[in-house]
Amino acid sequence: MKELLKVDNITTGYEDNKILTDISFSVNKGEFLGIIGKNGAGKSTLLKALRGFLPVKQGSIRLFDRELSEYQQWELAAKIAYLQQQIELTFDYTARDMVLAGRYPYMKWYEQPGEKDIEITEACMKYTGVLELADTPIRAMSGGQRQRVLLAKILAQQTPVLFLDEPAAGLDLFYQEEIFRFCQEMCSRGKTVIMVVHELNLAARYCSRVMLINNGNIIADDVPQSVLTDQLLTKAYGVDIRSLINPETGHADIFTVPTKLDANKQQLLDIIVGMDENGAEGNGES
Repeated sequence: MKELLKVDNITTGYEDNKILTDISFSVNKGEFLGIIGKNGAGKSTLLKALRGFLPVKQGSIRLFDRELSEYQQWELAAKIAYLQQQIELTFDYTARDMVLAGRYPYMKWYEQPGEKDIEITEACMKYTGVLELADTPIRAMSGGQRQRVLLAKILAQQTPVLFLDEPAAGLDLFYQEEIFRFCQEMCSRGKTVIMVVHELNLAARYCSRVMLINNGNIIADDVPQSVLTDQLLTKAYGVDIRSLINPETGHADIFTVPTKLDANKQQLLDIIVGMDENGAEGNGES
């Protein structure tokens, strides 16, 4: 397999706050890498550093055997398509306008989209199921529709590498799975996908590799069945987690083990639901 990305002992974060320390790994062509870990573990920080949006304090990142810092932003835009976690949309672009913007690395500032650009744009919108929304303003869409339009936009960039930061957030169950299936299909055609993932069951089914981050370090990086274990997940997420193979589907079912309600939580719950000390319902008035 051809190595596309090599990360050597990088440390990065925000100003004086180190988030990730001495991170090293490589990614090969065609891999579908899911990055997992609890909130605040450093998943999105890592993706930003790999894209060049966040400087590294030490270590190096090489993309296609060239230092990341040597690339101009327009060059990176032709290599990596990046779907960030939250995008502020302040203009009433239509879905078509938004997806066409994915073609900018291949156009001069004064050029209008050509036939090929339009063909690629429509193919990406049809693939993600938003072609019928082509003339709809982005701000008039649901969160799930908007997310699929943004996915079509980064597909229109036609880059060899895709970075996706929680792309299934806000989508219903069907489209969550569709996004993972899209990525798996693209990787089978030679694309490389690195995705920040919260949907562990989908990571187990679709990712070719899973990286588990805890407290700014990689604690596991392997095929899903070797990483998504009770012991590793419980350690990383700080709650009791089980990973079992569902006999009906043959896929992993990952879930937390419920804990008993202790006296302190019971007292807080009584206050929240309006129970008095005798167990009677109150009306919230003092």
